[in-house]
Amino acid sequence: MKALTEKQKKILDYIEDFMEREGMAPTVYEIADFFSIKTSTVFAHLRALQRKNHLTRSSKARSISLNRPKRKPKHMSFILPIPLLGRINAGLPADSLEFKEGDIFVDSSLVSKKEQETAFALKVQGESMRDLGIYEDDVVIVKQTEDVAPGDIIVALINKEETTVKSYFPLRGGRVELRPANEEFSTQVYPSSHVKVQGKVIGLQRSY
Repeated sequence: MKALTEKQKKILDYIEDFMEREGMAPTVYEIADFFSIKTSTVFAHLRALQRKNHLTRSSKARSISLNRPKRKPKHMSFILPIPLLGRINAGLPADSLEFKEGDIFVDSSLVSKKEQETAFALKVQGESMRDLGIYEDDVVIVKQTEDVAPGDIIVALINKEETTVKSYFPLRGGRVELRPANEEFSTQVYPSSHVKVQGKVIGLQRSY
């Protein structure tokens, strides 16, 4: 492999750190935001890293793969089961699904032993979050919490009976915006009292 510039090395390290932490690759927009640079500059660096054979990527969001051995884990990891609770709509809100369909297994670097008791997984239907790399039949890994920040991808319970997965943005006047990542779908705005945050999406699993 060809040598890297200092900036390319930092971007490559950021991508690897992000993938270890979130369980998926960052988007071009997330890389640009982290380094405070233009997306066109990110594309140029990614093309250079591809030419130097340090990564591969396609036109799909979160499609970056690194062409180098994984770093040794900082701690001993092990596999933990968490419940798969059914399907969640990534389009319009769907009826809440509370019944366990089985278990899936995740690495303890993503979900700790302490978090295992409240973590859960949901299978996605719909394409409203595709531009953030969440597709039909993906399984999202969810950390049960109400402590979320603007822009986080969340699982929301609407009007105590419907669930959906969207990006979360609080608004003035006691309202909440649930934003899709697909221009074919409309943003949903609700009174904050009608929306209960059930958890934050921290990773996903995909079957091919």
